[in-house]
Amino acid sequence: MKALPQHLRKYIVEQDYGKYTPVDHAVWRFILRQLRAYLGQHAHEVYLQGLKETGIDVERIPQIETISEHLEKFGWRALPVSGFIPPAAFMELQSLGVLPIASDMRSLEHLEYTPAPDIVHEAAGHAPILVHPEFAEYLRQYAQVARKAILNRQDIKQYEAIRDLSDMKENPASTPAQIEAATARLNDVNANMGEISEAGELSRMNWWTAEYGLIGEVARPKIFGAGLLSSVGESRWCLGPNVKRLPLTVDCIKQTYDITEPQPQLFVAEDFQHLSRVLEEMAENMAFRLGGRRGFEKAVKAASVNTIELNSGLQISGQWTEAQWDDADKSANPRRALFVKAVGPSQISFADSELKNQGPAQHPEGFSTPLGAFARFPGRCPSTLADAELAEAGLRAGHRARLELASGFVVEGQLTKIIRDGDTLLLLSWSDCRVTHAGKTYFEPAWGTFDQAVGLEIVSVYGGPADTAHYGERDDFVATRVPPRTPSETEKLKYAHYQQMRDLREGDLQGMALATKLEPLVTIHARTFPNDWLLKLEGLELIQTRASEGTESLQNAWKADLEKFAAENPALAQSIRDGLAMAAVL
Repeated sequence: MKALPQHLRKYIVEQDYGKYTPVDHAVWRFILRQLRAYLGQHAHEVYLQGLKETGIDVERIPQIETISEHLEKFGWRALPVSGFIPPAAFMELQSLGVLPIASDMRSLEHLEYTPAPDIVHEAAGHAPILVHPEFAEYLRQYAQVARKAILNRQDIKQYEAIRDLSDMKENPASTPAQIEAATARLNDVNANMGEISEAGELSRMNWWTAEYGLIGEVARPKIFGAGLLSSVGESRWCLGPNVKRLPLTVDCIKQTYDITEPQPQLFVAEDFQHLSRVLEEMAENMAFRLGGRRGFEKAVKAASVNTIELNSGLQISGQWTEAQWDDADKSANPRRALFVKAVGPSQISFADSELKNQGPAQHPEGFSTPLGAFARFPGRCPSTLADAELAEAGLRAGHRARLELASGFVVEGQLTKIIRDGDTLLLLSWSDCRVTHAGKTYFEPAWGTFDQAVGLEIVSVYGGPADTAHYGERDDFVATRVPPRTPSETEKLKYAHYQQMRDLREGDLQGMALATKLEPLVTIHARTFPNDWLLKLEGLELIQTRASEGTESLQNAWKADLEKFAAENPALAQSIRDGLAMAAVL
């Protein structure tokens, strides 16, 4: 935790292991028993090894600290978070070798699948595959690329809408009207997304690989995506005849997805190295690699905070609105901008570190600057000019000066500071300054200090500020918490029944001594909670494995009850039948 950048620490929470109820542990146990049995045959071969290597116990919800200790030998660690965290924060954590694990636990009502992140998805889905070094390397590479992706305002709205709907669905206190309203909001956001952003494309890439990826032969693939590894229902569905399976290519980013529905098609990677090759192909067309006009125009369309990096190494962050380009450059992606402008809080950095007095506090309303060669030194990047050469051009700190750029921009005023990093010229700071070009004024003396950026080309454009820690709070970096629930008296009674069942399972009673304890517990629970089938299934497991003689009629009655409940509740039928199939194995 102490090694994390300050701006990421707000997402980390205490796991609060005591918050997990006996029902939570029972749900975990049921899911993990089913996953281990099914995925032992159908997941990538590293899965079962990964469960063991990461210290994940089938019998109870794991402590994230324990998972982290096991992951350290693979170059990773795990930290608990609460529910959805912003994608930018999630990716930055992964790029640092941290697996964020949602500490929340899905409810019994959402046993097969929950759209909200939970410890089943993160711990039983993501963590075991990290044991494979090639997948771990891919995930780290992906996070590094995703950190550079440009996201737009609609991405932020979509993230918020998905988070709100997912939390609403998982909260038992939510009303149908609230869920309907949250669904309508998400549908409205999705209908108005416009052109997909780089962050949106990376989200699709992640969905079709780390979340819902298959691997091996297209005709007989294995599962490795965490969304599939954490859901028996979806893992069974994905290998069935109704799902189209396609070879993985970079075109997967053109395929949309719905987090609330089973996927009609999935993509199959040849191996984990194949993932890295597809990622690299995608990265080649991203703004952080392209730079220049193409990269800059992506930032303008996004209407979010993004960074341009000049060939001098100077990084300027803000919401970019316009640029003028060198008409002499006829290339497909001209890199020489003559002037750039951003609005809103802006920041000037070098090597990802904000320069002194060059943050949003000094540039709260925006930032603009001419760029390019000085007329006195045409064709040469001004960042390479020595102080003697600046003096030759009449540029000396503490003196008035007139600087003409090769583009025709003129900067005239009192040169107050010449700012360098080593020998590299980064900024010229002016007071009482006016900036003009072709009869138009771009900066007035009354506006205060003018900071002129130095650079010849825009070599990279990427999402977010260069120095996130010093930039301040952004819309896409807001930390939220899933509020704790206060159980009702009825829920406390349910918890007590499940705890009694666990105590019996972990105790030493056998035969009729065990049966005489089980029968009243299951009977009272069924009478009090007629829609709760899991405790009766746990009772059946115990009586079949440790008290089978002389209890045949009771076993048959409980089986019949469970089969009847399955027939009357189609949505739960497969889970109950899976449980019955394994009831004789503790």
